[in-house]
Amino acid sequence: MMDETELLALFERLGVVSKGHFVLTSGRHSDEYWEKFRLLEWPRVTERLCAEIVARYALEEIEAVAGPTTGGALLAQEVARQLGTRCLVVEPATGGGRELRRGFSLRQGERVLVVDDVLTTGLSLHETLQALLVYEPTVVGIAVLLDRSGGAAAKELPVPCQALLTVTARTYEPGACPLCAQGLPLTKPGSRGLRAPGGRSS
Repeated sequence: MMDETELLALFERLGVVSKGHFVLTSGRHSDEYWEKFRLLEWPRVTERLCAEIVARYALEEIEAVAGPTTGGALLAQEVARQLGTRCLVVEPATGGGRELRRGFSLRQGERVLVVDDVLTTGLSLHETLQALLVYEPTVVGIAVLLDRSGGAAAKELPVPCQALLTVTARTYEPGACPLCAQGLPLTKPGSRGLRAPGGRSS
C-alpha cells in the first residue's frame, strides 16, 4: 500500500495542488486548492488509488459501492469494478440534499461502501448517507481520497471514514481572510472573471 508521503508526491506531480487565493464550494477562502480531476483524468492512476481503497475493504463482504456525483461516482465505479460489485450514483435532489434516481435502490441490510473524492466539510457525504439510509442498508464505511479537514470532518460523520491522505487546509471566512486583506486576486476554480474585493479580476 502507498503511504501518505508517496500519495502526496503523486498528487503534487500530477498538479493536484495549486497555491493562490481561492473561494471554495463552502464559501470559505483558502490559499490552496486541490483539484481531484487532475487525478481522475488519468484512468491508470484512478485504478491504482481505488486499489488502495479496495485493499482496506476487501474482507468486508461489500455488496454495493455508492458515490456522490461527480468525482465520488467515478471513483465508486472503479472501486465496484475491482470488488466485483454494483455501483450506485447518488445525485442532487430537486428539493435539496441527494437521492438515488434512475431505478437505483438498496435491499435492507445490504452491505454498502460509500466512496468520495475530497472531504472538506462533510456536507456531500452527510447528504449521501441520508439518501442511502432510507433503504436501511448496512453502511460498512466511507472511503475518500483526500481529507482536507485534518480529520475533523471525518469525526463528525456517523460512519467510520478512512482517507488515503489527510491534510489540514487553511481556510478563512471571507470577512477575516488575510489574502483578501493583501488584495490578492480571488479565484473560484472552474469560473472566470470573479473579482476580488479590491476590484481585480482573477
